[in-house]
Amino acid sequence: MLRAAGVGLGDEVIVPAFGNVEVAEAVSLTGAMPVFADIDPATYCLDAAAVDAVVGPRTVAVVAVHRFGRAADLAGLRWSGQRHGLLVLEQSESKAPYDEVGQRRAHAAYLDRRLSGVRTPEGGVGHTYQQYVVRVPGNGRPDRDAFARAVRARGVECWVPVKTPVHRMPGFRRDVYLPETERAADETLALPVDAALSKREMQRIVSACNALGGLLQPAF
Repeated sequence: MLRAAGVGLGDEVIVPAFGNVEVAEAVSLTGAMPVFADIDPATYCLDAAAVDAVVGPRTVAVVAVHRFGRAADLAGLRWSGQRHGLLVLEQSESKAPYDEVGQRRAHAAYLDRRLSGVRTPEGGVGHTYQQYVVRVPGNGRPDRDAFARAVRARGVECWVPVKTPVHRMPGFRRDVYLPETERAADETLALPVDAALSKREMQRIVSACNALGGLLQPAF
C-alpha cells in the first residue's frame, strides 16, 4: 500500500510504537523513515493529537493499526490527515465469525464484572476482544511480571501483549518521549477470553487474579 501510494526515499510515515514492528519494517522497505507517535491509553491505538505533534515537512502518511479488537480513531486520524495533507492507511486485524465474537464479548463482560485489583479494558463500540488486556497496577513491569508468574502458577494462561515498544528495538531505536506507549508496555497483561472457554475456566481466571490483585497498589 505504501509503495502504491508513492511513498519512498526521503519521506516520513507516522506509525505506532506499541507493537507491530512489521509496520515500521514496511515503511523502511520503501526507503521512507518511520516516525513514532504515542497511543491513546484506552484503545492502545494511535492518538490523533500525538500524531499532530510529530508531523513534519517530510511526513506523507499515517498508518492506523487496530489493536486487540478495538478500532483506532479513524475519524480523528483522517481529520488530522486532511489538515496536513497526509494519506491515512489502515492495518486491520483478522475477523472472526460473528458467533465467536459474541462469545468473546460475553466472556469479557463476565471478567469486567468480577475482576478486582486489575484495571479492566474499556469496551468501546464494536470491540471484538481479540485479546482481553488488563492493566496491572503497582510499580510497572516488575509488578506486572510478578503478577503474571503467580497467575500462571495457579494454572491460568496469560501473556504480555507487547514486551518491547518498537522505538526501543535495535534498528528502530529513537530518543522520543512516548509516555503512554511505555506505560502500556510495562503494565498490560492479556487474559484468556477465547470463545471455547468453559464457565469453570472463566471462574478459575477470576479466582487466580482476585487472589493477587489486592496485593498490588497503584504507584504514586
